[in-house]
Amino acid sequence: MLEESSLGQSTVYIEKYTPDLLFPIPRTLSRDKLSLSAPLPFSGVDIWSAYEISWLNSKGKPMVALADIYFSCESLNIVESKSFKLYLNSFNQTKFESFDIVTETMEKDLRNITKGVVTVDLYSLDDFKEKNLMQFPGICLDTLDIETSTYQLTPAFLTTEGIETEETLYSELLKSNCLATGQPDWGSLYIHYSGSKINREGLLKYIISFRNHSGFAEHCVEQIFHDISTRCKPENLTVYARYTRRGGLDINPFRSNFEKAPENYRHTRQ
Repeated sequence: MLEESSLGQSTVYIEKYTPDLLFPIPRTLSRDKLSLSAPLPFSGVDIWSAYEISWLNSKGKPMVALADIYFSCESLNIVESKSFKLYLNSFNQTKFESFDIVTETMEKDLRNITKGVVTVDLYSLDDFKEKNLMQFPGICLDTLDIETSTYQLTPAFLTTEGIETEETLYSELLKSNCLATGQPDWGSLYIHYSGSKINREGLLKYIISFRNHSGFAEHCVEQIFHDISTRCKPENLTVYARYTRRGGLDINPFRSNFEKAPENYRHTRQ
C-alpha cells in the first residue's frame, strides 16, 4: 500500500485545491500485529499541528493561518503525512471566502479519507501569540546513568518492582524512523500510570530501543501502550508523544484508558 503513496516519489506541487491528494493508511497496518481490535483498550486522539497554511481571499489577497487537527483514534485510517502536506499546498492559489469555509472544507475532506471523527481548529497568527510553550510534568528519566547498546525495539526491558504506585514519567530521548522514508522522527514521551512500579532504568532502555525502529508516530505510541500494558499490567495508563516538526507539521498521538486528551500546548522542542 505504501508504494502507492507520494512518499519517496518525485513531487509535483499542485496549488489548486485538490482533495484527492490525501492518501489513507489503515490503522490495521500496525494494530493487526499487536492483535488490537474493537473494543480498543484505550481511547485517544492524534493531534496534528500545521504551520504552513495559505489561501487567497475573495479579492485574491493571500491569507495565512495555523491549525490544530484532531483525529479520533477510532477512525479507520490515518493520513499519510506527505500527502497531507501536498493537500495543504493545494490551497495556496485557491480562493476561499472565509476562515470558516477553509475549516469546513478541511474537516469534510479529512473525515472522508479517515472514515472517522476529525476536528480542525484554524487560527490566525495573532491567536497563536497566546499559545504558551509547555514541558511535560513529572520525573525526567533522562537523568538516569544507564548503559545500553540496544537500539532495536526490545519490550523485554520492561519490568516491575512489586510496589504499588502512581507516577508521571517523561523522556526527551524517543527517536524512531518513518516507516516509508527512513527519516528520523524525534519525540518527547509522557507516561502516566498507576499500578506496580515500573523499573525506570528498564523503561528508559526500552524507550531508547526505538532508536532504529521503523514506524509511524501513531503506531509507535500504540506499540508503547501495548508493551507496557502487556508486560507491566498497570491499572491505569496514559502514553502521549509529541514529535518535532517536519515539513510544517508536528504529530502528537495520545492514548489512555483513563484520561481525556489534553489541550494542545506546543512543546518546548516544537
